[in-house]
Amino acid sequence: MADPGLETFVRLGPDLAADELHALLRLRVDVFVVEQECPYPEIDGRDLLATTEHRWLAPADAPLAVAASIRLLGDDGDRRIGRVVTDGAARGRGLARQLVVSAIETFGDEPLVLDAQSHLVPYYSDMGFVVSGEEFIEDGIPHRPMRRLP
Repeated sequence: MADPGLETFVRLGPDLAADELHALLRLRVDVFVVEQECPYPEIDGRDLLATTEHRWLAPADAPLAVAASIRLLGDDGDRRIGRVVTDGAARGRGLARQLVVSAIETFGDEPLVLDAQSHLVPYYSDMGFVVSGEEFIEDGIPHRPMRRLP
């Protein structure tokens, strides 16, 4: 169910404005690096690729006030969902799910893959993803590869 106070913004990597990229990176660093205490190379060179799509939720009149975002990579054969993140103040409203479902609706005729933090396997399973490999540790956090077939 869409959050009535927020609008979905969609940009391909090359179409991101500098302030939009900054807002997305800031949220990801705030959550993944600072909150989860997981220092890792967040700036990986993939955000601005022509095959990368960014989706985020923010108020229509404040698109840089990112409440949640995801990144979809499309350069390795399968479309990969990643960097699924929600601002702490916006959690519990289903915003990340809304973005993942929107990606499924757009790209559901092709395989979708993701690497879920292991405790989130049931969350992604509810959206049709199935575990597709063994658990692995990435940046100190257990993950499971998952796949959703068309």
